[in-house]
Amino acid sequence: MHSASPQSGPSRSMPAQRALGVAVAAALLQLLMILAFAWPAARTAPRDVPVVVAGPQAAAVAQRLDQQRPGAFAIATRPDEAAVRRALADREAYGAIVTTPAGPRVLVASAASPAVAQQLTALAQQMAGQTAAPVQDVVAADPDDPRGAAFGALVLPLIMSGLAAAALLTFAVGPLAWRAAGVAVFAVLGGLGSTALAQGWLSLLPGSFLAVAGVVTLALLAVSGAVIGLAAALGRAGIGLGGLVLLLLGNPLSAAGSAPELLPEPWGALGQALPPGAAVTLLRSVAFFDGAGAAAPLTVLAVWAVAGFALLGVGRLRAGRAAPAEREPALASS
Repeated sequence: MHSASPQSGPSRSMPAQRALGVAVAAALLQLLMILAFAWPAARTAPRDVPVVVAGPQAAAVAQRLDQQRPGAFAIATRPDEAAVRRALADREAYGAIVTTPAGPRVLVASAASPAVAQQLTALAQQMAGQTAAPVQDVVAADPDDPRGAAFGALVLPLIMSGLAAAALLTFAVGPLAWRAAGVAVFAVLGGLGSTALAQGWLSLLPGSFLAVAGVVTLALLAVSGAVIGLAAALGRAGIGLGGLVLLLLGNPLSAAGSAPELLPEPWGALGQALPPGAAVTLLRSVAFFDGAGAAAPLTVLAVWAVAGFALLGVGRLRAGRAAPAEREPALASS
């Protein structure tokens, strides 16, 4: 008779434990993904959306807005319609209500957010009563994409291509310096190619080709650079961490189809601190507003890109320290 090896029991249980652990982790990840993608959409509502009012009844309109929708709008007054238009063009507000003896007039900037423009238009119609309030779009969205649906669809491909490029370079290229060079080449080619496609064939983005391409290039550099830096510093786990942060959080919180002020707090602000949200805001500023409001998202993308290359330096130091430790056992055995 052959007795069973004492190692057979634990060894047989290891695959079962791993299978159970992976299944539980995947189920938890699924719940997290549903929460990340569905919760912001289910809780979309205006929260301190910047609007301006002007005209002889500006104070009364501001009070009425605050009473009807408490906490929905951050209301500021301007002396006249010219100041209102400057506020919209400078991205200080999403829309405005100008009071006149004939009734209120609504000014919107749908390029900043078609969703907010629609809500402000509907609200103004309610305030005007039976007479429809005239609406003027001061900074309009692209005529080929008036609702911003295609603009919002640009974000996910940028994130996924950046993640894919970082993963491929990590596994296919050994020297960290060449990985960094690969990220730079990918970002430039991706920026030029994506902008040519978006402005040429799809006609989605107006503005200077080089300026828009520069924004896309910086966004790709921030995404792929951050992930490749995390991979160099943390190993393969860095790719997973980068994917979770940029794809699982960054994409649904980018507010590409709405506005940061429409997301539940504090997720709107968090989304603007991640590359996808910053890229969306910077693209809107450069393509539609001549660069107004570009400083904050430009800084965010630059910080992420620099941090990625700094992590590459950390990975290089880590590899340099590991090399002597690997050589010592080899010398001892020889």
